[in-house]
Amino acid sequence: MMNKEHPNISILKRFNPANPNTLVEVLAEDFVWHYINPKLTELEGDYSGLTGLTDFFQKIADRTSGSFKVNPISIIPLGDELIITHVKDTMVLDGRTMKVDAVVLWCIIDGEIKEAWDIPAIHTSKVIES
Repeated sequence: MMNKEHPNISILKRFNPANPNTLVEVLAEDFVWHYINPKLTELEGDYSGLTGLTDFFQKIADRTSGSFKVNPISIIPLGDELIITHVKDTMVLDGRTMKVDAVVLWCIIDGEIKEAWDIPAIHTSKVIES
């Protein structure tokens, strides 16, 4: 018997961080993106709706001179509304090429993404020597 993919995973697979508009059909009107990173306090905070999500990724792009990339590692559904994604972000920050593990906890209710918490592992980020 084949395992059927969790329906919330199908929703998340539409998301391309380089183009947050890929979520327009599945983002709840009252969606909130929570970014938790005490080392980048100018970006930390809550971003509301599609406009907020677009603003967040634009700020990250600006801060990293357009080098920010999300590389998915794993995706795990938990129950009916939570999904955890593990990603490895790469970017050039303050002149240094970096790799950072992060998790995003997603809350999906009735086929809509209601909330997401983006939590980078700031204490173990790695500078890549060129």
